[in-house]
Amino acid sequence: MLEIDGSYGEGGGQLLRLAVALSAITGIDVRIRNIRARRSNPGLAPQHLAGVRAVGKLCAARITGLNLRSQLIMFEPAALRGGAYHFDIGTAGSITLVLQALIPVMLSAPAPCKVWITGGTDIRQAPAADYLCAVLVWLIRRLGAQLHARVLRRGYYPRGGGEIEVAVQPARLVPRAFDRLDPAGSIHGIVHVANLPEHVALRMERAACERLAALGLQVSIERQLLGHDAAVGTGGAIVCWAECGQTVLGAARVAERGVRAEALGEAVGVELMADLATGAGLDVHAADQLLVFLALAGGGSFSVRSLSLHARTAIWLIEQFLPVTFEVVESAGLAHVSVTART
Repeated sequence: MLEIDGSYGEGGGQLLRLAVALSAITGIDVRIRNIRARRSNPGLAPQHLAGVRAVGKLCAARITGLNLRSQLIMFEPAALRGGAYHFDIGTAGSITLVLQALIPVMLSAPAPCKVWITGGTDIRQAPAADYLCAVLVWLIRRLGAQLHARVLRRGYYPRGGGEIEVAVQPARLVPRAFDRLDPAGSIHGIVHVANLPEHVALRMERAACERLAALGLQVSIERQLLGHDAAVGTGGAIVCWAECGQTVLGAARVAERGVRAEALGEAVGVELMADLATGAGLDVHAADQLLVFLALAGGGSFSVRSLSLHARTAIWLIEQFLPVTFEVVESAGLAHVSVTART
């Protein structure tokens, strides 16, 4: 049984989710201790419980210690399997964070797999639903994955109630280099509000467009006004992404009480322009997420303007489960990350 210190590096929920995902994929039993030990509310929260249970379902795992606020679990996987599954986080916990654990496992299953997850679709400190669909899924499909995701219903803090569907067909992932060789051709986006006045969406959109206008590119942002039939509760988000030939870079912000709509739109514009200015092949958030898929492909590379502590923690963890080696070289304002198979 592999022993993992859950407080290592970033020491948050991502380490836990990735550890159980890699355990399911490799068949290696894992004992994870000190889970979120340095957080103000240490241990397992409802969304972490949901993520571990969901991965466990896909591999018929034996799990011990899976209780609210637990800081120690043991995860013993059996064989991976496909099929159709419904998972309910039970709170406004982030669906996209649960999918962070599930998608690598689904891609490794021997048969088609489809999941419906209920919870929060656009939650602070988690990838927004449209960022998942427009950026992360696009990048993973570049590795050869047959992966589709769609938002069936929006849900926000504190009520949740949103739903996302993800379907995967078995496919062998192939190495890719995500280094930006082509300039950005255009910028697209989605801004949505649910059960809120239209001017909230307009203000987010205008602020993002005003900031991005400096790039001299065509900016096209779709505006969605959602009612009670399409969303549970009130909320919103703005996501923009730049298409750059063989890669795509994105930025997102989720609406929150007390933060002006203009500040959200401007923040998206500033972040996307910063990534484009450096010539990076991936944005900072996508770099965190793509590491495990490159490792499963057995190789690949990318450049990013800053390699986060999340990413460095993921590298440390992945190398313990998979026969790959990562190399990070920082030069000219970029971090260049490559992964190769160990012989």
